Amino acid sequence: MSIYQLKRKAAASALYKESQSGLGRGLPVRDGLVSFVQDTAGDVAIIFGLMATTLFMLIGGAVDLGRWLNARDHTMAAIDSAILAGGRTLQTRTANQTTAQAEAAAVAMAKRYYDQAVLTRVSIIANSDNVTFQVVDNGKGLTAIGNAQISTPFMGFAGIKTLPLLNTKGADAQKAVLEQGGNIEVAVMLDTSGSMGETTATGSTKIADMKLAATDLVNIVVPDYQGEYKSRVALVPFSGDVRLPSSWMASVTIPNPLASIGLNPVYQLASSCVAERTGTNKYTDAAPGIGSYILNVYTTNASCSQYSTDDAVVAMSMDKAMLNTKISQLDLGGGTAGHIGTAWAYYMLSPNWASVVPTASAPTPYNTPKTQKVAILMTDGEYNYTHDSSGRPGGNSANGSTSAAQAMNICTQMKANNIVVYTIGFDLQGNTTAINTLKNCATNDPLVPGDDHFYDAADGNALRAAFRDIGLKISKLHLAQ
Repeated sequence: MSIYQLKRKAAASALYKESQSGLGRGLPVRDGLVSFVQDTAGDVAIIFGLMATTLFMLIGGAVDLGRWLNARDHTMAAIDSAILAGGRTLQTRTANQTTAQAEAAAVAMAKRYYDQAVLTRVSIIANSDNVTFQVVDNGKGLTAIGNAQISTPFMGFAGIKTLPLLNTKGADAQKAVLEQGGNIEVAVMLDTSGSMGETTATGSTKIADMKLAATDLVNIVVPDYQGEYKSRVALVPFSGDVRLPSSWMASVTIPNPLASIGLNPVYQLASSCVAERTGTNKYTDAAPGIGSYILNVYTTNASCSQYSTDDAVVAMSMDKAMLNTKISQLDLGGGTAGHIGTAWAYYMLSPNWASVVPTASAPTPYNTPKTQKVAILMTDGEYNYTHDSSGRPGGNSANGSTSAAQAMNICTQMKANNIVVYTIGFDLQGNTTAINTLKNCATNDPLVPGDDHFYDAADGNALRAAFRDIGLKISKLHLAQ
C-alpha cells in the first residue's frame, strides 16, 4: 500500500468518526484532512526508511560478489601459471633424475609459482587455501587439488557466509592438464667434424658438450606421453659428408655406381656416404631420381669422413630413448661440409622425401594445420669442405660455390616452405664468415626486431642454454581444462 493510500485511509477514518459525532459540517476539519492527504512532504524519507535494509543488502551482496569474482579469477590464473611452470619442469627432466624425482620437482615448482602468484590476491579467509598439485596422465601434466574460500560479510545476513574460489567436488579442484598445442617436426644438424674433439676451457670436449645439449633438446621436445599431437626429432650428423642408413642409398644415389674412379690416385666408392646434389635441384627438396640424385663419395681409402656407422642420419622419431642413445654414440672425423648437413636437415622435413624414410618417419605435407617444422643447424666453425662433380673431396666445387654459399641457398629454400630455421655457432671465436653464414641461414622474424634465431654460444653452458631455449620455444604448451 502506497503512502498516499495510507493517508487516504487515515483521513477517511477521521472523517467517519467526525460525522458520527455530529461534526461533519465542520469545513475546517474536512479541509485540513484533504490538505493532509494531498501533502507529499517527507514521502522520500519514509520510502527510504522502508527500503534502506533491502538496499543495504543488495549493495553489500554486490560488494561480496565483486570480491569473490576478483579473488576467483586471480586464483585460477595463479593455478594456470603454476601448472605451466610445473609442466616445463617435467619437460626439462634431466637424464640423472628418476621419474619420482622429476615429478616431485614439478609439483614443488608449481606450488612455488602458485604461492607467489596469490600474494596480491584479495584477502581471503585465513588458512583456508590448501591448493596443491599432482602429476597426472602418466606424466603428461599436472592437476590442481584442494580448495580456497572467501568470506562474505554482507551476504552472511542471508545465511551465505563463504563462497568457494574453485569449482570443487570434495577435495578435487578444477582439473587442468598440459597438452602439446600441435605437431612438431624437428631436424637437428650436429657437427661431428674433427675440431669438435677439442678441449674447452671448462675441461670437457666440444662433442661432449654438444651431446649434453642435444639430449636436453630431445628431452624437452619429445614428451614421454604423446596424445593427439606428435613430436618427432630427426638427427643429421655431418662432417665432410653425411652418412646414411645403407638401405637408403639405392633410393638417393645413381644406381649401380662405379666401384672406383680416376687414376693415380684411384678413388674408391665410400659406401653409405653422400656428398652434395648437383643440377637444377641442387638447392631444392625435390625427391631423388633421374637428374636429381645425390653424389656418391669417393676417397682414396674408401672411407667416409663419418668413420663410424653410429653417425648415420636418423629419420624423424618420437622414440626418446633411441634418439638419446644415438646422440651418445656420435663419433668424430673429417671437415665441415655444412651445406650437405643443411640439405639433409631439409630432406628430413620434406614431404617429398617420404618414400625414402620409414613410414613412421614420413614428414607431413607442408602447411599442415597445427604442425610446425623446425630445422636446428649447429656447427663449431666455418663451412669449408666441398666435393667435385665426381664426388671427390677438395678441388673445384661441383656447384661452383663455397660450402657457405650453398648452405645459405638451401636455407632460403627451407624458409620459403615455412620451415623455421634456428642456427647455433659453438665457440666460433669471432669468425665473421661463420657468424654471417649462420645469421643469413636463420629465420628472421620481422615482428620481433633483432630476433634472427641465431645463437652464438661461447662455451658448453651457453650451448646447452641455446638448445634448451629453442626446445622451450618450439614446444609451446597450452592448458586443457
